[in-house]
Amino acid sequence: MDFPFTPPDCKRFTGYKPCFPYTNCFQGCVDPSPRGTRILLINLDAMGAVLQTTSLLPAIKRKYPISTVSWLTLKNASPLLDNNPYLDAVYQWDPETWLILQNMEFDLVLNADKTRRSASLTMMLHAQEKLGFGLDKDGVIIPLNPEAMYLYRLGLDDELKFHINRRTGQDILAEAFKLPYERDEYVLHLTTEERSYQEAYEREIGIHDDDIVVGFNTGCSTLFPNKKMTIEQHEYLINKISAIPNVRMILLGGPEDTERNAEIARRVGEKVIPTPTEEGARRGIIYENMADIIITGDSFGMHLGIALKKYVIAWFGLSCWHEIDLYDRGEKLIPEGLACAPCWKRECPYNLECIRMIDLDRMVELVEKYVLALQAPQVHRQ
Repeated sequence: MDFPFTPPDCKRFTGYKPCFPYTNCFQGCVDPSPRGTRILLINLDAMGAVLQTTSLLPAIKRKYPISTVSWLTLKNASPLLDNNPYLDAVYQWDPETWLILQNMEFDLVLNADKTRRSASLTMMLHAQEKLGFGLDKDGVIIPLNPEAMYLYRLGLDDELKFHINRRTGQDILAEAFKLPYERDEYVLHLTTEERSYQEAYEREIGIHDDDIVVGFNTGCSTLFPNKKMTIEQHEYLINKISAIPNVRMILLGGPEDTERNAEIARRVGEKVIPTPTEEGARRGIIYENMADIIITGDSFGMHLGIALKKYVIAWFGLSCWHEIDLYDRGEKLIPEGLACAPCWKRECPYNLECIRMIDLDRMVELVEKYVLALQAPQVHRQ
């Protein structure tokens, strides 16, 4: 055997053990898969943004059909990338991963995050080409290529972001990564085991095949608490929608929404079914997948509904509705004529006008309309 040793060109080869039982890697690869273009995508921040960025994976594979695609993200977001057919590896952000990645070589690093930690690591990695954002010698976040300049400016020019831009986040990020934009969908797949769990859970709580399920994503990130409706608004909606035949309603959310959902359920009683909120991201995906219709603010739950191809009724206030693509499945409720929206403020100086002006009756009308559409014989439900 020649030395120094040259590993085989196979993305499955780790140097630790054979990828197929009872095989000998030195006698030839059973099912070789060339590494091709070695790509690392960095996207750490905000679980909803991570889901949105998955829509770029089909474009990456179209441009680099023979490639090894890895993704670096935070621990809480990594379950969103499970079972993703476009990814060869998912790395979690921690010191051990930093050591591993700094010893590897990539052909292309794509950094979607305008943060100093992601930008700093991007500059430390070995790569033939780096796109997106990096860090200069003064610790300033900078665009690494001309195509990333529009996305860079969007964060520095409020007039551009709030009033001029009409492009979606996917479109803008695709440009930054020099990818042709074809309005690809988010990529999120449930496993066979997860679908079996969903079916069993639906039987347990009494949801039947002919029921039309409306899911309320009641909360949002603690970083921007004003992305959620009031408890009273949810109470009003649930009482109104409960009059629609064949409709069941569920409450959705994460650990931060546990008490809030319990209070909503206490007020409306058996009209709504609260789903578990503290069982992790993958179970949360399963519970939201039970719904046909999702009512939500601009939050992770909204992005999850989009990824699961649900009919999404999303209301907006402080965030930029033009950057969101519902893929023609749903409707955005925006604060028409409100000069202060969008604003991206964590605290509102105007008594949360954008929340108080949400058209709840319009939401009920949209639910009624979609329920009738689902009941049409030719409609195929997810």
